[in-house]
Formats: sequence, C-alpha cells, structure tokens
Amino acid sequence: MFKIFVDGEAGTTGLQIRERLEKRNDLEILKIDPELRKDVNERQRLINASDVTFLCLPDAAAVESAALCTNPNTCVIDASTAHRTNPAWTYGMPELSKAQREAISKAKRIANPGCHASGFILGVYPLVESGILPRTANLAAYSITGYSGGGKKLIAEYEEAANMAHAAGESKAIMAPAPYALALAHKHLPEMKKICGLENTPFFNPVLGPYYKGMAVTVAIFPSMLTKKVTPEDLTEILTKHYEGSRFVKVMPYEAAPTLFNGRLDATVCNDTNNARIQVFGNENIMQVTTIIDNLGKGASGAAVQNMNIALGLDEGISL
Repeated sequence: MFKIFVDGEAGTTGLQIRERLEKRNDLEILKIDPELRKDVNERQRLINASDVTFLCLPDAAAVESAALCTNPNTCVIDASTAHRTNPAWTYGMPELSKAQREAISKAKRIANPGCHASGFILGVYPLVESGILPRTANLAAYSITGYSGGGKKLIAEYEEAANMAHAAGESKAIMAPAPYALALAHKHLPEMKKICGLENTPFFNPVLGPYYKGMAVTVAIFPSMLTKKVTPEDLTEILTKHYEGSRFVKVMPYEAAPTLFNGRLDATVCNDTNNARIQVFGNENIMQVTTIIDNLGKGASGAAVQNMNIALGLDEGISL
C-alpha cells in the first residue's frame, strides 16, 4: 500500500486531492495533527515517510517543504508555481509526448502545471511541435475562469449571500466578468513560454467569471504568423493526431458554423472531470484554438492525481 501525504491539505487543491484519494483502498493517507501543520519537524517526518507527497502551498512554503525531503524514494508533486520552469523538476503534463510521460513515470520531483497554462499549452504545443507555428510567434490569449482558482478568500467573497443576491436587470460589479493580472505579468507566463518552446512571452489576459469553476483558454491564430497556408481543418487535424489515444484530451471536429450552446461556448463542459476539450474556430483568414478544462480538475488536483498514478506505475485514470 502506497503512503501519501498532502502538505497543505486545508487549501482548495489539497482538499480536492484528499477527496479524490480517500475512497481508494490502495493508498494510506498520512494525516498531520492540525496543531502541528506548521511544525517543520512533523512535516519533514511525514514527507519522508511517504511514497508521494503533494505540496499544496504558496510558492515560498513549497520551496521550503521540498527541501525537507531527504528520502530518495519519495516522489514530490508540487502544485505551486515554484518549480514549473526548474530544469531539475519534471513538468507534469504527460500528454506532451511519450518522452514526457516516460519522464514523469521515473521522476521524483514533478511540477504540476498551472490551470491557465494547461489550457494554453494543450492548444499551442502541438502546433509549435509540428512546425506550423514558429517559435518566434507573438501570441495573444485570454482565459475565462471560475472564481475557485483564487482560493478560499476569493471564494468567500463571491459566495457571500449579500454579494451574490441581485435582481433581474441589476448590474452588480461582482456579477460582471473581471479581467485581472493587468500588469501583464501573470505567474503562469514563464511555463507557457518555456514548455511551448516560444521565444517571445505571450500576451495573456485572464478574466474572472461569476461562477465557481470551469475554464476556457483561447489563443488567436493569424495566418500571417504560420509557416504555410492552412485551414482550420488542418489545425484540427494536427491537434487530433497529436492527442490520438489520449484518455483525457479530446479534439472536437471542426464546424464552420458551430452550434455549441445556442451559439455560445460553455466553459463548464469539462467540470468534475480530468478532461480537456480542444476546438478550432474561424476560417482560413483568422482562427482561434480554445481549450476547456475544469480549473480544479485537469487544471489542478486532477492533473496532480494523474501524475501520481503515473509515477507509481498505476493506471493513470484511477480516481479520475
């Protein structure tokens, strides 16, 4: 039986991981006394007693916890931003390639991808890898996301009864989509650039929506930036070929006039799953690639559990 420790289990991602794992009979969840959750010695003991430790902590605390691991057999999976561009850590997105999946299966230090970054990379990486999108491309992207990714404080702000209550026709600020990270230096940008092999940092605009979870990341594709003339069908084919056989990533067929949900995109369609749904929209003059995920699923705890399963040599879909 594998021993698992979640360092930071009280946070949104930590709670989700615990919920996914507690029903399994092949795992023993190591529990820390709530009064000792900040005790370095107790945390170090549990980390080194585990087969896998999840770090669900702020960046600085994640770096501190990672340094506490001295057991060469313990696999550490970090859900923070701290190690995602660190070459000593393996990036936890097995769908990138067979080599990436193999690296995860052997890794003892795995950096779990960011939610916005997951949507961006899943849509862009295959296009760069195929050569149709040059590494010098200047990309613009936006992401609409549920408020749960902001953690407990933001969740409480949105779910306060007085804030959410409104009458028809009212335009309360909290009910409106809210662009943020307007210094244009979002913390997911470094991994988006590095993992996709881009030479230029993308323009990225995340938008907070008045709903709990679900994310749609959209990247604009102009024909002038591509290495040859292609159609949306061509891009769809490239993406489909790349993710052929993938359990969790599905590329939707191209539709010239997409019906969707009354002509609108549903950012919650992958909620409560570890799935990602990719679709190309537009025409030969202008295109977009949109990836939908559950920001708490494939964008956080689901991906972390998938990486754990692979690292332990188990079926990657268990608990997902």
